[in-house]
Amino acid sequence: MKKVKSGTASAKKSASAQSVDDYLAALPEEARATLEKLRKVVKAAVPKATEVISYQMPMYKHHGMLVGFAAFKDHCSFFPGANPMATHKDELKAYETSKGTIRFPIGKPLPAALVKKLVKTRVAENERRLSEKLKKQR
Repeated sequence: MKKVKSGTASAKKSASAQSVDDYLAALPEEARATLEKLRKVVKAAVPKATEVISYQMPMYKHHGMLVGFAAFKDHCSFFPGANPMATHKDELKAYETSKGTIRFPIGKPLPAALVKKLVKTRVAENERRLSEKLKKQR
C-alpha cells in the first residue's frame, strides 16, 4: 500500500473516521461516488455483514473479516483477500493487483458482478472456516 502524505484527503479521512459514513464524507466527490457504489454492492451481496472501520478504512465482517475498500490519492482499492482473487484471477487480468488487493481508477468502479463473486467467495471461505472450527469443538 502507498504511504499517504499528511495533508492529503486520505490522511484527513483516516485520522478521523469513526464510521463508514464518516470515511466516505471526507473523500473528494469522485472517490466518494466510486466507493459508495462498491459499498452498495457489498451490502447487497451480504446484508448481514457488519460495517466497521479497521486499519482506518471501511471493512465488512461476517464470521470474520470479509472485504474492505479505500481511496488513495490516485486510485481506489478493494481488499477481498488472496483466496477470492486466486479463484477469480482470470477476471482480474485487467486490474493492477497484489496479494489480496485490487487497484482501480477513481471514477471507474469495479463491475458489480465481479465484486459480488469476490464477496460470495470470501463469505463461503469464512463460513467453511467457521464450520470446521465448530466441528473441532465437538
